[in-house]
This record gives sequence, structure tokens and C-alpha cells, in this order.
Amino acid sequence: MKVTLISALAMVASAAVLWDGRFNDMSASTDLNKWSWANQVGPYQYYIHGSAAVEKYVNLSPDYKNPADTASKQGAKLTLDGSAFWNGQNMRRIELIPQTKAAINSGKVYYHFSMMRKDANAPSKSREHQICFFESHFVEMKYGWISGEQGTDNPNLQFMISQNSKWKTEWKPEVWHNVAFEIDFSSNKVGFWHSEGASPLTQVVAPVSASTSSNGADWHLGVLELPRSGYSDGVEDFYFSGVYIESGTLTTAIGGPGK
Repeated sequence: MKVTLISALAMVASAAVLWDGRFNDMSASTDLNKWSWANQVGPYQYYIHGSAAVEKYVNLSPDYKNPADTASKQGAKLTLDGSAFWNGQNMRRIELIPQTKAAINSGKVYYHFSMMRKDANAPSKSREHQICFFESHFVEMKYGWISGEQGTDNPNLQFMISQNSKWKTEWKPEVWHNVAFEIDFSSNKVGFWHSEGASPLTQVVAPVSASTSSNGADWHLGVLELPRSGYSDGVEDFYFSGVYIESGTLTTAIGGPGK
């Protein structure tokens, strides 16, 4: 028992949170409005969204986090509605980008988040959703019908490397999916850790070669939905919690280390 405890403490000690996006220091989503290019404060850059008030697209609540995540005080509900078009584009988008000078794009790092959907305002199975992606799309999650594939809908949540699916499961409502992208920017490899609910993360995709590239300000927490002819824009909600980036030993406990 003593050896096990010492080993566990050593693992915690060797893990380092490089950036913390767990919403613990935010009183409301309106705190995102404090950020600007001239005043880069808070954990997130907030500029990829529609023209309405922030509460239309981002809301915070303890009800929006994975209940197994005791390190997070609250989670975030991100919403796509009829106004969620950014900068004149025809894609609906709501995305938060880490505001940090930490080396989140160097060496081996782990990008953590938990995600969930509900039956109410469910994301469409007939539209492609790019979720928690890098600008170059070398790694990301996707949900729904992927542009160009056969059929009319796709119920799967997928882990993608360079637009190629490496893992998938049906995205059922009220099920929390816990994710860690294992990214080695030095060796150009990406792996995938996953669990559901309160279960600890396990590796389901061993590291494979990828064109890892990031400037440290191009990972998008949130969703970009591609348009599709003949399919209307419904209101869609996505829930996230336990968002942080670490180096060292991977934390498999849901929500990560406490502050």
C-alpha cells in the first residue's frame, strides 16, 4: 500500500498543468468579454462567434460539467443558433482559444477535455461538426455526416488524424466522453486517450505519425459546423468541462489535478 501511494504521488508530482481552462476562475460567461487583442486577459481568447451577446453562445453552470469531475466547479454549454456566423462566413462557429504564453505547442503534451450532448438541442447527425480542432486539422473530433461520405446522416463521434478516422462510437445523449489528445510535437506523433463517465482515461489509439503543427494559439475548444444544402440550421448545444493542457505524466483521473 505504501509503495502504491508513493507511486501515485510521484505521478501527480511529475504532471504539470501548462494551461488551465476549467472555467474555475470565471463567474459568468460575460467574463469572456474582458478579453480583446489589446487586453489579453483570462484563460480564453474570445473572438470566433456570432454577432449576438456572449450569453447566446456560451453559458456556465455546475450542471454543465461531468459530475465525476471534482476538479472543476462548473462546465460550459456552447450553442450554435441562427446568429452563430463569424466574420461573414457561411459556417456556424463558437470557439474558445487558450490565452497563454506557456509551451503548449512544444514537446509531448496532453490536451484534455470532456464533452457531452443532450436530446434537447441535439447536434444534427446530418451535418459535419469539427470539434476541438487545430487550425491545420492534424487532430480533432468530428460528429455527424462527414462531407462527401455516402448516406444522409452519421450518428458517430469520431477521433480524426489529418481528416482520417482512427476511432468512433455512437454519440448517445447524457454520456460524458473524456478525451486526451496525446501530442508529441518533437516526434510528430499523436495518440488518443478516452473514457466515459467516471472511468479513468485509457489509451485507445497508440501514437501514430501526424503533421503536428501549432503556433500555441490555434487549438479551438468548441465547434465549427459546415453548411449543407437542404438542411436547416437548428439550435445545437455542446457541453464541455475538465479542459486543460498538461505535460509530463498523463493524468488519467477525470477533471485532472486540483489547483
